[in-house]
Amino acid sequence: MFMNELMSKLPNASLHSMDNYYIQITDQPKDDKGIENFDTPQSIDQVRFTEDLQKLIAGEDIELTEYTYNNDRDNPDPKKILVRSNPIILVEGIFAFHIAAVRELLDLKLYIDAPDYLMMKRRIIRDSKERGYDIDDVLYRYEHHVTPAYKKYIEPSKQYADIIIPNHEDFAKALQVIIAFLDR
Repeated sequence: MFMNELMSKLPNASLHSMDNYYIQITDQPKDDKGIENFDTPQSIDQVRFTEDLQKLIAGEDIELTEYTYNNDRDNPDPKKILVRSNPIILVEGIFAFHIAAVRELLDLKLYIDAPDYLMMKRRIIRDSKERGYDIDDVLYRYEHHVTPAYKKYIEPSKQYADIIIPNHEDFAKALQVIIAFLDR
């Protein structure tokens, strides 16, 4: 939500999203039950993500193939995504601060924070609608993948943030501050 609002207000910005850098499902790390765990840094092609960010910063456009998670049968031909190099490059991803090489490339680091109950609610809605997971699968992954990864990798990365934005329902003031800073 925050990133969509921010992008809509910044015509000279590009979005570099970690969501398109997940490794193929067949190569994803698996838990003890053999279930793919998309919630570890090892689930991301960190090298390619970092290299593409460097290209964008250097003024080069990049082309990606949209990552469709487990929806290959519904979407057998993922779309190509062209990310243009722009004066403002917004980087989005849960492990962005965990990867030291990425952190060093960022001029301003925002950590979007939300309470546990809201993160779970959003995850249930997204995973059931976009990824076709049933509620039992969503809850299993939340308990065994999401929560441990959050505690081990994501929450500790908060220390690297320049600004922490509470992402409950209203983040309008934070959005205004960020836009004013970026417009400079």
